[in-house]
Amino acid sequence: MGDEIERKFLVRGDAWRAEATSSTFRQGFLSTEPERTVRVRVAGDRGWLTIKGVNVGARRAEYEYEIPREDATRMLETLCKRPLIDKVRHTLVVGEHTWEIDVFEGDNAGLVVAEVELSSEDEVFERPVWLSHEVTDDPRYFNSSLVLHPYKDW
Repeated sequence: MGDEIERKFLVRGDAWRAEATSSTFRQGFLSTEPERTVRVRVAGDRGWLTIKGVNVGARRAEYEYEIPREDATRMLETLCKRPLIDKVRHTLVVGEHTWEIDVFEGDNAGLVVAEVELSSEDEVFERPVWLSHEVTDDPRYFNSSLVLHPYKDW
């Protein structure tokens, strides 16, 4: 682990759906401070604890650890801020990059965001036709912000 370099975009249409594989995520935050977010996530039979630093452009520190699913579920139920974030993550490859498209549910229903991880901030990548405008630098779209200000309230 260490640094994560990720660009985030809004999505238009659903042309991407035909080629995507999907999984359901539930996640919550123990800390939503911009200097250090601490996220708990459950997907399938697995759980994770992720610590992220402050964003500097598309880069930030990230440390992720798999934890027992039962521990993650209990943290979500008893320790995480509300509302929890429910989303379906769709994954597909475009060119040489894997895209993750998150379709949010619950208090964030209607929001669809695509992310691509890069190895450097200036790395060139193919822009799929279904990408809308970039929101990498807009903190409203950070998952930790969606807990404090859900999409339904915008």
